[in-house]
Amino acid sequence: MSMSSHQLEQVFLDDTYQLTGVAITKDGRLFTCYPLWPGPHQYGVVEIFPNNRVKPYPDEQWNNWQEGDTGTNKWVCVQAVYVDAENNLWVVDPACPNMEQVYDACFKLVKINLATDSIENVYRFEGVLSNKSYINDVRVDTQRKVAYLTNSNEGGIVVVNLETGTIRQVLRHHYSVKHDPSFTLIIDGKEFKKQGQPVHLQSDGIALTPDGEWLYYKPLTDNKLYRIRTEFLRNEALPEDQREAAVEDLGRFAVTDGMIFDKNGNLYLGDYQHYKMVQLTPAHQMEEVVSDERLIWPDSFSISTDDYLYISCSQINKQPDYNDGENKRTTPYAIYRMKLPNA
Repeated sequence: MSMSSHQLEQVFLDDTYQLTGVAITKDGRLFTCYPLWPGPHQYGVVEIFPNNRVKPYPDEQWNNWQEGDTGTNKWVCVQAVYVDAENNLWVVDPACPNMEQVYDACFKLVKINLATDSIENVYRFEGVLSNKSYINDVRVDTQRKVAYLTNSNEGGIVVVNLETGTIRQVLRHHYSVKHDPSFTLIIDGKEFKKQGQPVHLQSDGIALTPDGEWLYYKPLTDNKLYRIRTEFLRNEALPEDQREAAVEDLGRFAVTDGMIFDKNGNLYLGDYQHYKMVQLTPAHQMEEVVSDERLIWPDSFSISTDDYLYISCSQINKQPDYNDGENKRTTPYAIYRMKLPNA
């Protein structure tokens, strides 16, 4: 059943800085992040307060990186924020300004204790990933103590053993982490291009089933969807060809950036081609959830304990980079929320 647009409730607006991620904590604290892309930039991660007020998180120091500084313990270019089942905040810093290359091997996954607002752990990707990588989004299985990330520049799934600290990149050469060459991405009536060339971005959206048994993922610039049993990702001794053979191609659904499962196993995707949110039932039936012109590139999602789906809109399709240098943005960057349809 399709829902009307009055279900979208505006939570946060930013007229100046381009946001990507969103994370709502168990106790209702709200976070967003700002990558270091072309255009004005102030903070990497902020906590959001009423009346669009923000505070740099966890503090000013982590948010004052300038080129030339070491980025080891600062946000360089933050792409995603995520709250796990134990109410920790995870921050994905690909440290890759303008998606060009990783600055000084400063890419990292940071775990923050929300009770104390202090950094609890930093997982660094030096020596595992190349400086052309762009770690994009994360899901954390607190039960099995493992984190999964996507590499959207090169294609690949990164598996972090949170106990041992071992980091591996898998499926690096498998078709499931790559843009489908037969797919032409049309947005706002024209092919999605940068400097005259079609934009092809790799594995990006990522979602973990509520039981932690399956990881779903997809390339950013096509409508394919894949999944793999997480046991094949976690098994460090498994030969790569067996891991590749375990990937399931689920077919074509929607072109989406982020993805998220609710506790009932429904998968939400943002169809940024059509300014809407869609849902995949556990039987992989696709249904429209909401269609609204305000859903300008629905980017990332987070679900609150009271069953609201939070949606960040990063308006990537309106960036000058993808419009022959013209900024097509007319409304503020925003975060909305809506009651889950199946709650």
